[in-house]
Amino acid sequence: MIHIIQTALTLGCVYSLVALALFLSYRVLDIADLTTDGCFVLGMAVSVSAAAAGHPFAGLVLGFLAGGCAGFVTAFLQTRLGVPSILAGIVTNTGLYTINLMAMGWSSNISLLKQETLFTMFRKTGIGGSWYQLIITASFAAAAMIAMRWFLRTRLGLSIRATGDNRDMVSASSINPRFTITVGLVLANCLTALSGGLVGQMQKSADINAGTGIVVIGLACLIIGETVINGRKSVRRNIAACLVGNIIYRFIYAIILQTRVLPIECLKLMTAVIVALAIAAPAIHENASVARRARRELKN
Repeated sequence: MIHIIQTALTLGCVYSLVALALFLSYRVLDIADLTTDGCFVLGMAVSVSAAAAGHPFAGLVLGFLAGGCAGFVTAFLQTRLGVPSILAGIVTNTGLYTINLMAMGWSSNISLLKQETLFTMFRKTGIGGSWYQLIITASFAAAAMIAMRWFLRTRLGLSIRATGDNRDMVSASSINPRFTITVGLVLANCLTALSGGLVGQMQKSADINAGTGIVVIGLACLIIGETVINGRKSVRRNIAACLVGNIIYRFIYAIILQTRVLPIECLKLMTAVIVALAIAAPAIHENASVARRARRELKN
């Protein structure tokens, strides 16, 4: 049971960066950014390749910056070339497949067998014992959430929030929506790539197909967290929902893997069911509330 909790918390923290990125692009900017899948692999490929060359710390930084470049390309397609947001993400994601292969030395996967990573280096210090992975991932998740909370309260952050609420009003207020959209998408993809870089070094491998479905799962985790954290919606609650939703999702996933309630072959189907229920949860809750009010009115 301790192993299940440990795994769920560790994966929940590292993948919460993806949910945080989707919160910025989808919730704040109101843009469906489909660059996430390819950007996750980009961060993983750059980070693992750098770690294989003996530079694990530089790998995370380079992966972070590479994700920002991918976000800039998507923003450029939207704001300068007039490509719809969904198509811009698809175009960038398609191009990233080749870029990711290039970053991995034209190989579909890379393995770190004897090379040092951030996690193996920290494990040698003896801090945290078997919980060393959780300490690293929780530190990155906490730093990212605090930084996001601070950033969205700055003048630029408030401009980005206003852009998502009403782009026309922002334009009339002498704020350049092209700039705010670009900054928002760059930061979102930086976080996605950082998550991929951490996952790659934690698993000591990178695979070209590792990012498949990440955007859907990340969005589902965000919705799960928002459903669990009731009350008045606020930036702080939404940021916390990114972590809470991921931990809940990973906890369910870990239990099924450990208990073998379902065979391994059914995991994709189970994932699809969890994602569908998570996305439909707000509508199900609303319909149930309407039905309860209707029954009370009939009784009265």
